[in-house]
Amino acid sequence: MGPGQAGLEIPEILYAYVEITPFSTLKYEVDKATGYLKVDRPQRSNALPPCAYGFVPRTWCKDRVAAIAGTTKGDGDPLDICVLSERPIDQSDILLGCRALGGLLMVDNNEADDKIIAVLDQDPIWGDARELTDLPPALIDRLRHYFLTYKFDVRTGKQPVTIDAVYGAERARSVLAAAMADYVEGYSGAS
Repeated sequence: MGPGQAGLEIPEILYAYVEITPFSTLKYEVDKATGYLKVDRPQRSNALPPCAYGFVPRTWCKDRVAAIAGTTKGDGDPLDICVLSERPIDQSDILLGCRALGGLLMVDNNEADDKIIAVLDQDPIWGDARELTDLPPALIDRLRHYFLTYKFDVRTGKQPVTIDAVYGAERARSVLAAAMADYVEGYSGAS
């Protein structure tokens, strides 16, 4: 599969397109109209993302993803992914080969907004991990904390997101398959 695909050996090894590094206080997103990386917003707090963060190419979180999450709809964006690595990933606008170990079921304003948790393929420390339980709980806690606070508005006290579940590799593969199917249905003719 080429870089326009969701991965190298789906569902075992998939691509992550990195939008944000662990060193950024700005939230970047690929602009759907131009395909370029753009600043979406400054982070609301000084909290830095705990790992490289982006999305799985050729995925879309719509009806199938929402059905797995038990929500009425998906967030309408590509499937988000967090990639852990022993080495700092300080470059964005790149593709990483990675292995999904599980995920966080985040619900943002009643929309499914899953965060797949993955490790860099062939990483010297994390590369042998196959399940979320292979990671230290403190790493998962950091990811949960980041996503529970990154949209919190300190001025109003409003919190638009919840983490409704933490799940393992089997469900992550189901969410990935659903997001790929949502993409194919939404962008028919895409190959």
